[in-house]
Formats: sequence, C-alpha cells, structure tokens
Amino acid sequence: MQRPPAEVRYADELRRLRETDSDPRPPGWALSLRAARRFIVGDARHGISQKFVGDPSLIDRSLVSLATSRGLMLVGEPGTAKSLLSELLAAAVSGDSTLTIQGGAATTEDQIKYSWNYALLVADGPSMTSLVPAPLLHGMSGGKVVRFEEITRCPLEVQDCLLSPLSDRVMAVPELTGPDAMVFAREGFNIIATANTRDRGVNEMSSALKRRFNFETVFPISDLATELSLVEAEASTLLRRSGVTAAPNRDVLEVLVTAFRELRAGQTARGDSMDKLTSVMSTAEAVSVAHAVGLRGWFLRGESGTAEDLVSCLAGTAAKDSPEDLAKLRRYLEQQARGRKGPGWKALYDARHVLPG
Repeated sequence: MQRPPAEVRYADELRRLRETDSDPRPPGWALSLRAARRFIVGDARHGISQKFVGDPSLIDRSLVSLATSRGLMLVGEPGTAKSLLSELLAAAVSGDSTLTIQGGAATTEDQIKYSWNYALLVADGPSMTSLVPAPLLHGMSGGKVVRFEEITRCPLEVQDCLLSPLSDRVMAVPELTGPDAMVFAREGFNIIATANTRDRGVNEMSSALKRRFNFETVFPISDLATELSLVEAEASTLLRRSGVTAAPNRDVLEVLVTAFRELRAGQTARGDSMDKLTSVMSTAEAVSVAHAVGLRGWFLRGESGTAEDLVSCLAGTAAKDSPEDLAKLRRYLEQQARGRKGPGWKALYDARHVLPG
C-alpha cells in the first residue's frame, strides 16, 4: 500500500493514547479532546510524533467544532495541508478517516448519500438489501466523521444535500417505508469539509450551508526554519519509499524552500519586491519538487541531486497555470539568485541555463 490511512500508519500511537486516555470524551468519540490534540501536535514525552505543523490553537478550535452540532470547514491556499489535517482529525475522533467524498464537477448526490444495486432493486424492489450506502450514510449510521474534500468544486444543489444531515442530524430515504425511511445520526457523526481559497467563485456555498459550518483558515507556514525542516523530513520519507538511500542535499533544500517562499510572496527575504507566480508554490509542492530532485539525482547519477536537477524540476512546477510564470522564474534565477551568499545559490545561478524555453 503506497499510503495507508492515518489510523493504519499511526495505529500504535492511537492504541497507546486510547489505553492511557482518562479524560472525559465527547459522546461517540474514540479519544478525548486532549488525547486527540496530542495525537496531532505530538507529545515527545510519550513517543507521539508531531503530524501537523501549524498553530496548535487551530487544532483546539477544530476539535471543539467537531464536538458541537456544527460541521468544520477548513479553508486556505492549496498545499497548506488541509486534507492532511482533515484526515488526522477524523482518525483521532472516529478511528476511521476513510469515509471521504471527493468533490468535483461530476460529483452527484448518489456518491454522497446512497445509491442502489439495480439488479436487486429490479428483483425485490427498494429495500435495505438493495441499498448501497455512500460515505454520508455510513458516517451517520456508524457515528463517524465524514470528510468532504474540495466541497466548492461541487454544484451548489449537490452541496445543499448536507443541510438536513448537518442541521437536523437526519437523512431521508424516500424510496423506503417505515423506520428505514429515515436515517438518524448516531453520536460521533460530523462533517469536515475543505475548500481552496483559489476556488472561490467556482461554486460558492449557499448562506444556509455556511451557517452550518464553523470556518477555520489554514495558513502557510510562516517560519523558514520550520518549513525547511518539514520539507526535509517529508522528502526524506518519500525518497526512502522510492528506494533512494542518499539523504537530500541540505544546501539544495534550503535554496528550494527559500525560493518557494519568495516566489509565493512576491518578495525576497531582504524585503525587495519581485514578480509573484500565479502557480501554487506551497509547502506540499516544495516537498514534491524535493522528492523529484532526489529521484533524478539518484537514479540518473547515483547522488542526492544538484542545483541543475532543482532548476529542471522547478520548470514543471512554475509553468502550470501561465506561460508567463516561466519567464518570471527565469528573471528570479538571473536577478535574485545572483550574488547571494552560499554555495547553493551560486550553483542555482550557474544552473539557470537548464531552464527550458
């Protein structure tokens, strides 16, 4: 399995937290709020690793929101680990992060609520046997957290199928009769939705649905050293999984993270204004580029990756949204990398000719 869910990756930590958790738990929760917080932000004294780098108060507010009758909406720029945080919260609260709906233009209510086994439907008519539960029905009947990724990518009328489950904690199944016609949510059920700020205006949420969520913004990492450490740790893990035994080149990583931060902000570390890229230059993208640099260096030359590898990999990241971004990246390499101290920056400037076009 390339990427097991959080409850599988951290099964030992979750087990130890459950065994030692003596704090009061909200109804239906697998852990108390304190234990769930420790699972996400880490607790070195008890061997619990830090899994999310960000403001700990964001975790506190998110957990409190999930303990209320309102859903949790995580918004922010692409690549700020909203999906990761959603997964970790669901694993901590429910012990299951797999009840996931991936939003998109083609997402339908059937994929959110339930559908039918049409062979059984034709043979026996509507019944619980012919009903095929989707994540929302599973979450309500099992008392678990449901994750709705990229909710604003869905049509407005599809989004609004969440109104009754969030407000009345009930979902109607009109095809059935009797007690089966209504599904009432069990304790522990809630919804975590995510949305990118760049998608605003695509399918803006209705006011009615917004009122049923508490909104929390996930911001990019503000500190260079923290972001560099995270990129190095995540890239190292990915490289090991890919069969690369060489550790990432620290000089290359430092240049990579600094360049990403400056191109993202449109300002150098010295405060000079510069062209800002329209492409997403997030921490997640930086990890992806660092992974690609390590793969390129190891499998092509048996080393950890060089500045030339970095420039080659940056081209594919910068030119996603606009052809102008490639020209902006070229100006950055020619104007901003030149004259900076350190062997990494000199190597980056010398490798500018590798940029295509």
